[in-house]
Amino acid sequence: MIAIVKNILRSTCILLGFSIMAVPVVAQSMATPARQAILLDATTNSILFEKDADTPFPPASMSKLMTVYLAFEAIKEGELSLDDEVVVSDEAWTEWNNRGSTMFLRARDVVTVADILRGIIVLSGNDACVVLAEHMAGSHETFVDWLNAKAIDLGMTNSHFANANGWPAEGHVMSARDLATLSLRLSTDFPDLYPMFGEREYLYKDFRSNRYNRNPLLGRFPGADGLKTGHTEESGYGLAASAEREGRRLVLVVGGLSSTSERNRESQRLMQYGFRNFSHYPLFRAGETVEHAEVWLGEDATVPMAIGEDLAITMSRRQRAEMNVSVNYLNPVAAPIVRGQQLGELTVEMPGRQTVTVPLVAAESVEEVGGFGKIGAAFEYLLFGSARAVVEKQ
Repeated sequence: MIAIVKNILRSTCILLGFSIMAVPVVAQSMATPARQAILLDATTNSILFEKDADTPFPPASMSKLMTVYLAFEAIKEGELSLDDEVVVSDEAWTEWNNRGSTMFLRARDVVTVADILRGIIVLSGNDACVVLAEHMAGSHETFVDWLNAKAIDLGMTNSHFANANGWPAEGHVMSARDLATLSLRLSTDFPDLYPMFGEREYLYKDFRSNRYNRNPLLGRFPGADGLKTGHTEESGYGLAASAEREGRRLVLVVGGLSSTSERNRESQRLMQYGFRNFSHYPLFRAGETVEHAEVWLGEDATVPMAIGEDLAITMSRRQRAEMNVSVNYLNPVAAPIVRGQQLGELTVEMPGRQTVTVPLVAAESVEEVGGFGKIGAAFEYLLFGSARAVVEKQ
């Protein structure tokens, strides 16, 4: 049962936007050795933990996620097929043969797009990224332009790409928040293709020295189904990961860890923290009446106020116990009232959280009374209040 405190305002409250999705939780009692970190509940877009999440840093192979995004998008739009054949150019092989993580492609190999994508996702092949970039855009350089344009489209304001595979380069950076945004979009925009990130093994031409997915959560953390590790000397060890349990998805990004073992421990610990300490609480459904407002000079004495979208919040047990829900609106509301018209706001407050504010709109229209009825209704309102100021409909 949600207790609602009514605040009757003397002036109309105007809201600048309606967003129930970006709700920071940020329980900073947690600590992590990661230099950058963010933990996100995807269901409500609630940030459960963050540390230096907006500072750009070298993402290493985690930036391969953007290359995969462009490929998935082209497949979804019918511009690319998993069965399309890709020819490895001499130039790509010369530059990327055995250079860092590799799929072990050879010059003039003919490989399907499906194989190339697994070479990127499972094997983290630097060569595979460049071969795919050349196939899609005609040149690696043009594909990099596409990457930067797509980053802008997705709202990734702290990212810039210098190549398709995350090889160390001046100005090639992403933030933890941008990586979380990209990780979430991969799971929501491409549900049919996203399961590739959960594949733990892929073997290309019997090159057994590189066949296993490096993601430390796959097969070890229940519900883990993606996404990508990264490592360079400068950036340290990082991971963009996601896990889903009982319909609830968490996205985690960590960077700047000191070793693979620390990355393994910390990613599991932070994921466990998110699932154990926070729950998803639906508060109101779209269209559900939250409160009735009194009406001034209307054919009805009151009008129901509702919210336009489902309102659900991810929070801890303590936050739920101390949650305060209030309704703020001008009393009385002057008729005529049009269904969908904003009448007030619903505010949710709790410790350790940014206040959540959503508009309340009229669930029904109310006509204004006219002529002598308006005079009588106004007189009755002054004497008795709006509960008595009702004019029978003709």
